[in-house]
Amino acid sequence: MIEIGTEVDLFHPPARVWRALTDAAYLTKWFVEATPVADAPDRLLLRTAGLSGFDADVEATVVERQAPERLVLHCREGDRQTVLTCTVVPTSHGCRLSLHEMLEQGEWNDAQGDRRAEQHQQALAVRLPAILDWLAFQQVDLRRAEGGLTAELPVVRLLGDGRTRTRRLGAVLIGALAVLLLAVGAGVWATRRPTAELPDATPPSTPLVLPTATSAAPRPTPTRTATAGSRRSATPHPTPTARPSRTPGATAPSAPALTARYETVSDRLLGYRGAVTLTNPGSAAKEGWTVIVTLGARASIGNVNGAEASQNGKVVTFTGSAVPAGGSMTFRFDVRDPDASVTAPEGCTVDGEACAGL
Repeated sequence: MIEIGTEVDLFHPPARVWRALTDAAYLTKWFVEATPVADAPDRLLLRTAGLSGFDADVEATVVERQAPERLVLHCREGDRQTVLTCTVVPTSHGCRLSLHEMLEQGEWNDAQGDRRAEQHQQALAVRLPAILDWLAFQQVDLRRAEGGLTAELPVVRLLGDGRTRTRRLGAVLIGALAVLLLAVGAGVWATRRPTAELPDATPPSTPLVLPTATSAAPRPTPTRTATAGSRRSATPHPTPTARPSRTPGATAPSAPALTARYETVSDRLLGYRGAVTLTNPGSAAKEGWTVIVTLGARASIGNVNGAEASQNGKVVTFTGSAVPAGGSMTFRFDVRDPDASVTAPEGCTVDGEACAGL
């Protein structure tokens, strides 16, 4: 039998994770729309049709439920039948959630299995933690006038004793102050430094003088009269030949630039999933491309598929494999943004040119 599996460590207690797994309203927010089936409390219709790795909607039936540790679902997707097992194991920092799906009937090719495993990974590692953070926030009592923080706080803890935490906090504050002073000093120095006059980078153009017919006129040569016995024809003085002018060589036409289009594939409670499609209209493969995506002030990049990514503040730089001649490629990435109203990046460029779609 074919089986795919995903495992993720979560900084939340098992009870909260169990709630996100079994409540249809929360399941809709981090996975897909989940609709209870009428007169069947243990059955759900998951709207997975069109989702990467799925061919149709899934009808899921609960066959085992051991709260908050184990949930087993019997899933039917068209002619395909699978068993999905979710296991929640407590850990020192929260819990570990494991998801295994085993094919019992029907077929999966390698590409379908990979896409389905990627979809599970995206849901568990990116979208589920966002919902869990939101649920944790709902359980925090912020009514300071009535006694302060009295309800459950998020599970994330600092390591070490109180003195260690105090020293770490002091070191962080001192470091932040030092960086601020350096930034202010650099700004003052930059404004007071005189600006050197740069020489004109464009050299003066020298007109090209071509020889004309009058500039190199042949000199007249006297003709000798031949003697009676031997008559020779007069030999004219060689006429100077105008040198052909050197013209700049023709520049080879540059390869057509890549074009890019951005699309928000899906959005969630605290972020979204984006995709950039690169198209190469040229006749040769395009290597060495760079896509720059500018996120919101507090956003961070998550899971990336199809490219390499590095983030520096708001700016995320993507690089990847060559784009084939006359072809295209797509890479996808997850963005976590505390601003729930943001569903797309602020900007996108490929090799300095703006992406379409924004």
